[in-house]
Amino acid sequence: MATTDFFMPIVDDPYDFGRIAAANALSDVYAMGGRPFMALALVAMPLARLGAEAVRRILAGGEAICAQAGIPVAGGHSIDSVEPIYGLVVLGLVHPDRVLRNDRARDGDTLVLGKPLGVGILGAALKKGLLPTEGYAEMVATATTLNTVGASLADDPDVHAMTDVTGFGLLGHALEMARGSGLVATIDRARVPRLAGAIDHARAGVVTGASRRNWESYGESVRLPAGLEAWERDLLTDPQTSGGLLVACAPQAAERVVAAMRAAGLPAAACVGRMHAGDAPRVEVS
Repeated sequence: MATTDFFMPIVDDPYDFGRIAAANALSDVYAMGGRPFMALALVAMPLARLGAEAVRRILAGGEAICAQAGIPVAGGHSIDSVEPIYGLVVLGLVHPDRVLRNDRARDGDTLVLGKPLGVGILGAALKKGLLPTEGYAEMVATATTLNTVGASLADDPDVHAMTDVTGFGLLGHALEMARGSGLVATIDRARVPRLAGAIDHARAGVVTGASRRNWESYGESVRLPAGLEAWERDLLTDPQTSGGLLVACAPQAAERVVAAMRAAGLPAAACVGRMHAGDAPRVEVS
């Protein structure tokens, strides 16, 4: 399998930009149960404005994450551009019988989420100059943590479907799984892990425009509980960069999947809901 991911910066530090972009690209392979074996870099940079040293730092950040994944950056392509864009073509391997898709969830499956929500909100706070040092560290730490556990989950017959939570937010990617599988996805909002700093910013109305566009695009297929506050909906629709894996597995495997995620460096992993039959595919928040 091969995936291509282009990325524009959500951070100002070139090295962190490269790291986050690389982790984001690798996640596409892990989300299908694959094991990456090499990457190619795609670079478009405004050299006259950015400078060669900044570009070298971006590439170094990407190479550092690829080294963590145990793969080389074997080449790539670069052009001059008006905006800084960096991405990877990631090649990976998975047995054809073990490819994990987002449309194979089963009635009764438990939903497990690997990372906390809130990267988009913290990114919005950074752009507004409202993100403290500890918030920045929290954002970068979660966005650069690799979803390597996805490759091992492909070997578990009780894991039925998987995707990664990215631009459409948790509700959007859960809805994709529900529609593809012909089921209802129920999300228990009290169990959804969230970045601590993101909660305060969301309460203060610091959110991305993409969060609200997400809601406008799929909100008619989501049932929210009465009295749900706007900030909490914004967290559930918050676009994630290098977000966590969303796994649908048999109930008896749920704690095993959570344990595997935590052992792989994802301490916030938690059971967040279930898949079940209904009159029409949708997401319900409880």
